[in-house]
Amino acid sequence: MFDALGPAKLGTIDWFVVGAYALGLVALGLFVARRHARPEDYFLASRASGWMSIGLALLASNISSTALVGLAGAAYSIGISVYDYEWMACVILVFFCIFLLPFILRSQVYTMPEYLERRYDGRARLYFALLTLFLNIFVDSAGCLYCGALLCRLIFPALPLWQIAAVLAGLAGIYTMAGGLRAVIYTEIVQSVVLFGGALVISVAAFRAAGGWDAVMQGVEPSMLSLIRPIGDAGVPWPGLVLGVPLLGFYYWCTNQFMMQRVMSARNLDHGRWGVLFAGLLKLPILFLMVLPGTAALLLYPHLPRADMVYPTLIFTLLPAGLTGLVIAGFLAATMTAIASTLNSAATLITMDVARKLAPAMSGRRLVAVGRISTLGLMALAVLWAPQIEHFTSLWQYLQGVLAYAVPPIVALFLVGMFWRGANATGAMATLVVGSLSGAGLFLSNEVYHLTEFHFLYAAPLLLAIDATVLIAVSLWSWAPASAAIEALVWTPAFFREESGRLAAEPFWRNYRVLAAALLGLTAIVVILFR
Repeated sequence: MFDALGPAKLGTIDWFVVGAYALGLVALGLFVARRHARPEDYFLASRASGWMSIGLALLASNISSTALVGLAGAAYSIGISVYDYEWMACVILVFFCIFLLPFILRSQVYTMPEYLERRYDGRARLYFALLTLFLNIFVDSAGCLYCGALLCRLIFPALPLWQIAAVLAGLAGIYTMAGGLRAVIYTEIVQSVVLFGGALVISVAAFRAAGGWDAVMQGVEPSMLSLIRPIGDAGVPWPGLVLGVPLLGFYYWCTNQFMMQRVMSARNLDHGRWGVLFAGLLKLPILFLMVLPGTAALLLYPHLPRADMVYPTLIFTLLPAGLTGLVIAGFLAATMTAIASTLNSAATLITMDVARKLAPAMSGRRLVAVGRISTLGLMALAVLWAPQIEHFTSLWQYLQGVLAYAVPPIVALFLVGMFWRGANATGAMATLVVGSLSGAGLFLSNEVYHLTEFHFLYAAPLLLAIDATVLIAVSLWSWAPASAAIEALVWTPAFFREESGRLAAEPFWRNYRVLAAALLGLTAIVVILFR
């Protein structure tokens, strides 16, 4: 119905809207950046965030420009099974609320590597900090910059991608360096509202242009509209959905500093849990707002040269002047807030897991200064790497593929250590060594030299099985009684019973278990409707 998009042009009103929105977002971030002398203020927003702020911030961090481009592009190329990552997040977040979140908030740590040190030792902390830094910069930040630059290059085709990425990173870095996590959360709250509004407009426009809901449901191949796919599916085969997607989701939602920093800023456990469940609830409409528009694009633009161009094409071809500028502004602001989030979390890791360990006597002001300098350096690295993502088949393949080979050792340490007090530091170190070598070897064999050929969602659980076996075997071989500090970090049935007594006195609308059950019920309805 439409031709592929050529160089895009914005009207005067669009330019005004884009400029006003970008300046307003930076101004808001700087406005809330006034009092940050203490590390707790700068890195964890004074541990005073409420549930709604946490939920909206989690959503804005997760559904950034990377997700907008990646989800629509994946729906265009492999079908709506890409939404399996989104609805599975609801299940994972419920698991997180029950088993891990109470112990993280009770520990009062600044970073997830710091938490892992308390469960094992400093070697696990250092490894996890370095891995998280690598993924935050080369996957999260670079991915966001790539998406934002992709859209901007349609407007400025003569500009190199790295120059556009540098401008976007610079705008985000201004208020991130000044205001820390509080500035990031405030801008994320605004951005989440604009993001949903813009996605709603795009979704309505896409379905209207394609002839309506019935036209899309009948005109698209049925396999492209199914969430549960067969074993040989190239997108999300059902064994990968059962075994691989939860593993990647557990890392992303439950251990990744990028997401967990918002949860660790909660004013108390209840607000932390409610915020996490609220974020899960907000994931459900994504199927209709961000995935299915990519499916409608199959009818609108059947011959796009690259799937990652779907969402930018929808914006420039379907929206009127003024509204185009607002949606583009929201898209670019999503890029900026996501970059700000990852830069702030990465700077927190460098400051709290490296600088403070090397210089324990460093003052709070000096730690904040280190965080700001780190933000600048990390920003430069992300800008340099972002153009390289263009060489991968698709953004979504890049994002998920890297995680599948890198994170299984960390997931093993958290999952086994959460339920078994016998997991010890010796076993953890062996797991990290064997897991890293196994992941690198399988990546080379499967992705580089093609000596083996199987889906990355099968590679992830295979690596997790190897890592968990090593952790249990070496821990049993080097058995030592668990200390009282470790006992306090292990979930037990006794903890569950004690919590049940407390919740019995709460009204149902404050009981996180009731809210979690409702979220799982709504999730099941969506999956059944599109199975």
